[in-house]
Amino acid sequence: MEFKEKIISNARKHFKRIVLPESLEERTIKAADELIKNQIAQITLIGESSEILNFANKNGLKNIEKARIINPAKFEKKKEYAIKMAEMRKSKGLTKDDAFKLLDNPLYLATLLIKFGEADGEVAGAMNSTGDVLRPAFQFVKTLPGISVVSGVFFMLLKDKDFGENGILVFADCAVHPNPNDKELADIAVCTAKTTRAIGGFEPRIAMLSFSTKGSAKHEMCDKVISATKIAKEMAPDLNIDGELQADAAIIESIGKKKCPDSKIAGRANVLIFPDLQSGNISYKLVQRLAGAEAIGPVLQGMAAPINDLSRGCSVEDIYYMAAITANQAAGNN
Repeated sequence: MEFKEKIISNARKHFKRIVLPESLEERTIKAADELIKNQIAQITLIGESSEILNFANKNGLKNIEKARIINPAKFEKKKEYAIKMAEMRKSKGLTKDDAFKLLDNPLYLATLLIKFGEADGEVAGAMNSTGDVLRPAFQFVKTLPGISVVSGVFFMLLKDKDFGENGILVFADCAVHPNPNDKELADIAVCTAKTTRAIGGFEPRIAMLSFSTKGSAKHEMCDKVISATKIAKEMAPDLNIDGELQADAAIIESIGKKKCPDSKIAGRANVLIFPDLQSGNISYKLVQRLAGAEAIGPVLQGMAAPINDLSRGCSVEDIYYMAAITANQAAGNN
Protein backbone atom coordinates (compact mmCIF):
# COMPACT_ATOMS: atom_id res chain seq x y z
CA MET A 1 0.00 0.00 0.00
CA GLU A 2 1.36 3.43 -0.97
CA PHE A 3 2.17 5.95 1.75
CA LYS A 4 -0.77 8.28 1.11
CA GLU A 5 -3.18 5.37 0.78
CA LYS A 6 -1.96 4.06 4.14
CA ILE A 7 -2.58 7.45 5.76
CA ILE A 8 -6.13 7.56 4.40
CA SER A 9 -6.86 3.95 5.34
CA ASN A 10 -5.67 4.43 8.92
CA ALA A 11 -7.59 7.68 9.31
CA ARG A 12 -10.77 6.00 8.06
CA LYS A 13 -10.22 3.13 10.49
CA HIS A 14 -9.99 5.41 13.55
CA PHE A 15 -12.48 8.06 12.34
CA LYS A 16 -11.20 10.83 14.62
CA ARG A 17 -12.84 14.20 15.32
CA ILE A 18 -11.00 16.92 13.39
CA VAL A 19 -11.92 20.59 13.70
CA LEU A 20 -11.44 22.96 10.75
CA PRO A 21 -11.97 26.48 12.13
CA GLU A 22 -11.59 28.32 8.80
CA SER A 23 -15.04 27.24 7.72
CA LEU A 24 -15.73 29.97 5.15
CA GLU A 25 -12.42 29.49 3.36
CA GLU A 26 -13.18 27.89 -0.01
CA ARG A 27 -10.36 25.32 -0.09
CA THR A 28 -11.05 24.31 3.50
CA ILE A 29 -14.77 23.73 3.04
CA LYS A 30 -14.13 21.76 -0.17
CA ALA A 31 -11.63 19.57 1.69
CA ALA A 32 -14.16 19.15 4.51
CA ASP A 33 -16.76 17.98 2.02
CA GLU A 34 -14.36 15.34 0.66
CA LEU A 35 -13.33 14.21 4.13
CA ILE A 36 -16.97 13.71 5.11
CA LYS A 37 -17.85 12.06 1.79
CA ASN A 38 -14.98 9.55 2.10
CA GLN A 39 -15.52 8.99 5.84
CA ILE A 40 -11.97 9.98 6.70
CA ALA A 41 -12.84 11.90 9.86
CA GLN A 42 -15.69 13.41 11.84
CA ILE A 43 -15.55 17.07 10.87
CA THR A 44 -16.33 20.05 13.09
CA LEU A 45 -16.71 23.48 11.48
CA ILE A 46 -16.86 26.75 13.39
CA GLY A 47 -19.20 29.53 12.38
CA GLU A 48 -22.85 30.42 11.87
CA SER A 49 -24.65 27.35 10.52
CA SER A 50 -26.79 29.00 7.82
CA GLU A 51 -23.84 31.00 6.53
CA ILE A 52 -21.66 27.88 6.26
CA LEU A 53 -24.41 25.83 4.61
CA ASN A 54 -25.21 28.61 2.13
CA PHE A 55 -21.53 28.90 1.30
CA ALA A 56 -21.39 25.12 0.78
CA ASN A 57 -24.46 25.16 -1.46
CA LYS A 58 -22.97 27.90 -3.63
CA ASN A 59 -19.92 25.69 -4.12
CA GLY A 60 -22.00 22.60 -4.91
CA LEU A 61 -20.97 20.76 -1.75
CA LYS A 62 -23.50 18.15 -0.63
CA ASN A 63 -21.91 16.68 2.51
CA ILE A 64 -21.28 19.71 4.74
CA GLU A 65 -24.67 19.31 6.44
CA LYS A 66 -23.25 16.13 8.03
CA ALA A 67 -20.55 18.14 9.83
CA ARG A 68 -20.87 19.34 13.39
CA ILE A 69 -21.18 23.12 13.13
CA ILE A 70 -20.53 25.25 16.22
CA ASN A 71 -21.46 28.91 16.32
CA PRO A 72 -19.16 30.64 18.84
CA ALA A 73 -21.88 33.17 19.70
CA LYS A 74 -24.32 30.41 20.66
CA PHE A 75 -21.98 27.73 21.97
CA GLU A 76 -23.71 26.26 25.00
CA LYS A 77 -20.47 25.61 26.90
CA LYS A 78 -18.96 29.03 26.33
CA LYS A 79 -19.25 30.21 29.95
CA GLU A 80 -17.96 26.87 31.25
CA TYR A 81 -14.99 27.04 28.90
CA ALA A 82 -14.27 30.67 29.84
CA ILE A 83 -14.14 29.81 33.54
CA LYS A 84 -11.71 26.94 32.90
CA MET A 85 -9.56 29.09 30.61
CA ALA A 86 -9.33 31.86 33.20
CA GLU A 87 -8.26 29.35 35.83
CA MET A 88 -5.59 27.90 33.53
CA ARG A 89 -4.16 31.34 32.66
CA LYS A 90 -4.79 33.28 35.87
CA SER A 91 -1.04 33.68 36.42
CA LYS A 92 -0.99 35.52 33.06
CA GLY A 93 -3.84 37.80 34.11
CA LEU A 94 -6.57 36.25 31.93
CA THR A 95 -10.01 37.04 33.29
CA LYS A 96 -13.25 35.17 32.67
CA ASP A 97 -14.55 38.06 30.57
CA ASP A 98 -11.38 38.11 28.47
CA ALA A 99 -11.60 34.35 27.98
CA PHE A 100 -15.24 34.65 26.97
CA LYS A 101 -14.22 37.11 24.24
CA LEU A 102 -11.36 34.88 23.08
CA LEU A 103 -13.86 32.11 22.41
CA ASP A 104 -15.41 34.23 19.66
CA ASN A 105 -12.19 33.58 17.74
CA PRO A 106 -12.58 30.26 15.84
CA LEU A 107 -8.88 29.44 16.32
CA TYR A 108 -9.22 29.69 20.10
CA LEU A 109 -12.51 27.80 20.20
CA ALA A 110 -11.03 25.02 18.05
CA THR A 111 -8.09 24.64 20.41
CA LEU A 112 -10.31 24.59 23.48
CA LEU A 113 -12.56 21.95 21.93
CA ILE A 114 -9.46 19.77 21.78
CA LYS A 115 -8.32 20.70 25.28
CA PHE A 116 -11.68 19.83 26.80
CA GLY A 117 -12.16 16.57 24.92
CA GLU A 118 -14.65 17.49 22.18
CA ALA A 119 -12.22 17.17 19.27
CA ASP A 120 -9.08 15.12 18.62
CA GLY A 121 -7.11 17.45 16.35
CA GLU A 122 -7.12 20.66 14.34
CA VAL A 123 -5.97 21.83 10.92
CA ALA A 124 -5.80 25.55 10.08
CA GLY A 125 -3.63 28.12 8.38
CA ALA A 126 -5.16 28.45 4.91
CA MET A 127 -6.16 32.02 5.81
CA ASN A 128 -4.31 32.64 9.09
CA SER A 129 -0.65 33.06 9.98
CA THR A 130 1.33 30.32 11.72
CA GLY A 131 1.55 32.52 14.83
CA ASP A 132 -2.22 32.96 14.98
CA VAL A 133 -2.81 29.22 14.56
CA LEU A 134 -0.26 28.11 17.14
CA ARG A 135 -0.69 30.79 19.80
CA PRO A 136 -3.86 29.22 21.31
CA ALA A 137 -2.19 25.81 21.18
CA PHE A 138 0.86 26.99 23.09
CA GLN A 139 -1.33 28.73 25.66
CA PHE A 140 -3.82 25.96 26.36
CA VAL A 141 -2.87 22.59 24.83
CA LYS A 142 0.87 23.00 25.50
CA THR A 143 3.52 20.36 24.90
CA LEU A 144 3.58 16.67 25.75
CA PRO A 145 4.75 15.76 29.27
CA GLY A 146 8.54 15.78 29.34
CA ILE A 147 8.79 17.52 25.95
CA SER A 148 9.93 21.13 25.84
CA VAL A 149 9.74 22.00 22.16
CA VAL A 150 7.43 21.86 19.15
CA SER A 151 9.06 20.75 15.90
CA GLY A 152 8.17 19.97 12.31
CA VAL A 153 8.59 16.73 10.37
CA PHE A 154 8.65 16.07 6.63
CA PHE A 155 8.04 12.64 5.16
CA MET A 156 10.25 12.53 2.07
CA LEU A 157 8.95 10.10 -0.55
CA LEU A 158 11.90 9.18 -2.75
CA LYS A 159 11.87 7.60 -6.19
CA ASP A 160 14.79 5.38 -5.16
CA LYS A 161 13.28 2.73 -2.88
CA ASP A 162 16.71 1.64 -1.59
CA PHE A 163 16.87 4.57 0.82
CA GLY A 164 15.22 4.70 4.22
CA GLU A 165 12.06 2.65 4.62
CA ASN A 166 11.30 1.53 1.08
CA GLY A 167 12.02 5.02 -0.22
CA ILE A 168 10.63 6.96 2.78
CA LEU A 169 12.90 9.16 4.86
CA VAL A 170 11.67 11.23 7.80
CA PHE A 171 13.38 14.61 8.28
CA ALA A 172 13.20 16.73 11.48
CA ASP A 173 13.23 19.54 12.47
CA CYS A 174 12.77 21.35 9.17
CA ALA A 175 10.13 23.89 10.13
CA VAL A 176 10.03 25.33 13.65
CA HIS A 177 12.97 25.55 16.07
CA PRO A 178 16.01 27.49 14.78
CA ASN A 179 18.74 26.24 17.09
CA PRO A 180 17.74 23.57 19.63
CA ASN A 181 20.02 22.77 22.53
CA ASP A 182 20.95 19.17 23.32
CA LYS A 183 17.83 18.48 25.42
CA GLU A 184 15.56 20.05 22.81
CA LEU A 185 17.27 18.07 20.06
CA ALA A 186 16.67 14.90 22.07
CA ASP A 187 13.01 15.89 22.45
CA ILE A 188 12.78 16.28 18.68
CA ALA A 189 14.24 12.81 18.15
CA VAL A 190 11.83 11.18 20.63
CA CYS A 191 8.82 12.99 19.16
CA THR A 192 9.86 12.08 15.62
CA ALA A 193 9.96 8.42 16.57
CA LYS A 194 6.37 8.70 17.79
CA THR A 195 5.31 10.54 14.63
CA THR A 196 7.04 7.97 12.42
CA ARG A 197 5.14 5.13 14.06
CA ALA A 198 1.79 6.95 14.02
CA ILE A 199 1.93 8.20 10.43
CA GLY A 200 4.57 6.13 8.67
CA GLY A 201 3.54 2.87 10.29
CA PHE A 202 7.11 1.61 10.56
CA GLU A 203 9.73 1.33 13.28
CA PRO A 204 12.13 4.29 13.30
CA ARG A 205 15.88 3.87 12.88
CA ILE A 206 17.15 7.28 13.94
CA ALA A 207 20.39 8.95 12.90
CA MET A 208 21.46 12.08 14.77
CA LEU A 209 23.25 14.01 12.04
CA SER A 210 26.42 16.05 12.24
CA PHE A 211 29.47 16.88 10.12
CA SER A 212 31.28 14.30 12.24
CA THR A 213 30.94 10.53 12.48
CA LYS A 214 31.87 9.03 15.83
CA GLY A 215 34.53 11.58 16.70
CA SER A 216 35.98 12.15 13.25
CA ALA A 217 35.78 15.89 13.99
CA LYS A 218 35.93 17.83 17.24
CA HIS A 219 33.70 20.84 17.74
CA GLU A 220 31.05 22.08 20.16
CA MET A 221 28.43 21.63 17.42
CA CYS A 222 29.30 17.92 17.32
CA ASP A 223 29.28 17.78 21.11
CA LYS A 224 25.65 18.98 21.11
CA VAL A 225 24.62 16.08 18.87
CA ILE A 226 26.55 13.55 20.95
CA SER A 227 24.90 14.82 24.12
CA ALA A 228 21.46 14.86 22.48
CA THR A 229 21.86 11.25 21.41
CA LYS A 230 22.70 10.23 24.97
CA ILE A 231 19.72 12.16 26.39
CA ALA A 232 17.33 10.65 23.82
CA LYS A 233 18.48 7.14 24.76
CA GLU A 234 17.84 7.93 28.41
CA MET A 235 14.39 9.34 27.61
CA ALA A 236 13.39 6.35 25.47
CA PRO A 237 15.67 3.34 26.01
CA ASP A 238 13.76 1.32 23.39
CA LEU A 239 14.68 3.69 20.55
CA ASN A 240 16.90 2.50 17.72
CA ILE A 241 19.11 5.59 17.62
CA ASP A 242 22.74 6.43 16.97
CA GLY A 243 24.90 9.50 16.56
CA GLU A 244 26.78 11.51 15.78
CA LEU A 245 26.68 10.43 12.11
CA GLN A 246 27.40 12.18 8.85
CA ALA A 247 24.58 11.98 6.31
CA ASP A 248 26.31 9.51 4.01
CA ALA A 249 27.22 7.25 6.93
CA ALA A 250 23.58 7.34 8.02
CA ILE A 251 21.93 6.34 4.73
CA ILE A 252 24.56 4.59 2.54
CA GLU A 253 25.13 1.04 3.74
CA SER A 254 28.66 0.63 2.38
CA ILE A 255 29.80 3.90 3.97
CA GLY A 256 28.03 3.16 7.23
CA LYS A 257 29.77 -0.21 7.51
CA LYS A 258 33.13 1.36 6.77
CA LYS A 259 32.86 4.33 9.14
CA CYS A 260 31.09 2.66 12.07
CA PRO A 261 30.79 -1.11 11.58
CA ASP A 262 29.33 -1.71 15.04
CA SER A 263 26.36 0.60 14.53
CA LYS A 264 22.89 -0.88 14.00
CA ILE A 265 21.73 2.40 12.44
CA ALA A 266 24.58 3.49 10.17
CA GLY A 267 23.69 2.95 6.53
CA ARG A 268 20.13 1.92 7.45
CA ALA A 269 18.60 5.07 8.92
CA ASN A 270 15.03 5.96 7.96
CA VAL A 271 14.78 8.99 10.29
CA LEU A 272 17.25 11.86 10.08
CA ILE A 273 17.45 14.39 12.92
CA PHE A 274 19.21 17.57 11.85
CA PRO A 275 21.23 19.61 14.36
CA ASP A 276 19.45 22.87 13.56
CA LEU A 277 16.69 24.36 11.44
CA GLN A 278 19.05 25.72 8.79
CA SER A 279 20.48 22.32 7.92
CA GLY A 280 17.09 20.61 8.09
CA ASN A 281 15.22 23.12 5.97
CA ILE A 282 17.99 23.36 3.37
CA SER A 283 18.27 19.57 3.15
CA TYR A 284 14.59 18.80 2.64
CA LYS A 285 14.34 21.43 -0.12
CA LEU A 286 17.46 20.15 -1.89
CA VAL A 287 16.20 16.56 -1.77
CA GLN A 288 12.77 17.70 -2.95
CA ARG A 289 14.14 19.68 -5.91
CA LEU A 290 17.23 17.71 -6.95
CA ALA A 291 16.00 14.17 -6.28
CA GLY A 292 12.39 14.84 -7.27
CA ALA A 293 11.16 13.67 -3.87
CA GLU A 294 7.66 14.44 -2.66
CA ALA A 295 7.73 16.29 0.66
CA ILE A 296 4.73 15.60 2.91
CA GLY A 297 4.55 18.17 5.69
CA PRO A 298 5.45 19.94 7.77
CA VAL A 299 3.68 17.82 10.35
CA LEU A 300 3.87 19.53 13.73
CA GLN A 301 4.78 17.41 16.73
CA GLY A 302 5.49 17.81 20.39
CA MET A 303 2.14 19.25 21.45
CA ALA A 304 -0.17 17.34 23.75
CA ALA A 305 -2.69 17.02 20.90
CA PRO A 306 -2.20 17.25 17.12
CA ILE A 307 -2.63 20.77 15.74
CA ASN A 308 -1.27 21.32 12.26
CA ASP A 309 -0.55 24.52 10.40
CA LEU A 310 -1.07 24.93 6.66
CA SER A 311 0.66 27.14 4.14
CA ARG A 312 -1.61 29.94 2.99
CA GLY A 313 -0.86 28.75 -0.54
CA CYS A 314 -2.15 25.24 0.22
CA SER A 315 -4.45 23.29 -2.08
CA VAL A 316 -7.65 21.41 -1.30
CA GLU A 317 -5.62 18.21 -1.54
CA ASP A 318 -3.06 19.55 0.97
CA ILE A 319 -5.81 20.23 3.51
CA TYR A 320 -7.42 16.85 2.86
CA TYR A 321 -4.20 14.93 3.49
CA MET A 322 -3.18 17.08 6.45
CA ALA A 323 -6.52 16.34 8.10
CA ALA A 324 -5.91 12.63 7.51
CA ILE A 325 -2.38 12.95 8.91
CA THR A 326 -3.75 14.76 11.97
CA ALA A 327 -6.20 11.91 12.48
CA ASN A 328 -3.29 9.45 12.33
CA GLN A 329 -1.46 11.48 14.96
CA ALA A 330 -4.55 11.51 17.16
CA ALA A 331 -4.85 7.74 16.85
CA GLY A 332 -1.19 7.38 17.76
CA ASN A 333 -1.72 9.45 20.92
CA ASN A 334 -4.18 6.87 22.29
